[in-house]
Amino acid sequence: MAILKLKDVVVKYGVAAALQGISLEVEKGESVALLGANGAGKSSIVQAISGIEPLAGGEITFEGRKISGFPPHRIVELGIAQIPEGRLVFPRMSVWENLELGATTIRDKQKKMDLQEQVFTLLPRLKERLRQPAGTMSGGEQQMLAFGRAMMSNPKLLLSDEVSMGLAPLVVRLLYETLMQIKSEWGVTLLIVEQDAKLALNMTSRAYILETGRIVTQGGSAELAQNDVVRKVYLGEE
Repeated sequence: MAILKLKDVVVKYGVAAALQGISLEVEKGESVALLGANGAGKSSIVQAISGIEPLAGGEITFEGRKISGFPPHRIVELGIAQIPEGRLVFPRMSVWENLELGATTIRDKQKKMDLQEQVFTLLPRLKERLRQPAGTMSGGEQQMLAFGRAMMSNPKLLLSDEVSMGLAPLVVRLLYETLMQIKSEWGVTLLIVEQDAKLALNMTSRAYILETGRIVTQGGSAELAQNDVVRKVYLGEE
């Protein structure tokens, strides 16, 4: 069953079309990658799903309900959370305050407390740094905080946007292991935007490849990793 569907989605910035009729599906429980070079439209898809960028055409449905046109906070309430590109934690606010912002749609106090404990179990370093200003943490720790903030909304679908950007390989490996743990232990569906195609194909079951706002290739991740064109253009292999 598809938890998320995009049908003929168009997004424009002025007169320029960032997305030119994108159609894709994500099944419940899947991990799906969106791959492509800078400017291909990957982040525009995430912003459109999150309600940050309005659609110029097409529609988006989540769990069978049309959500295109909904404001971002309503989309979060329905169960979609985003780990934004560049982390975007609030640097002057503490770790605790950043996590609390992630839980603004959770009105049940006990549920919020339970989520906090789950996040601390998943990311114990955050519990150690609760009163520390987020801006004084390392890049990897800030990314962990962005993970925790997203999980505090208790999402069904997690949109992960370029979490590897600017981080050391060891940290990136840890972050992706955390994503897989979120999928397996929390039962969260993953849509992963990533420039590192080899990493993303290893971590997902299916993938879509974008060029200039269009999907040019799609299929099973293992199959795409063996595709000659994909290997040459996106994996840097001869």
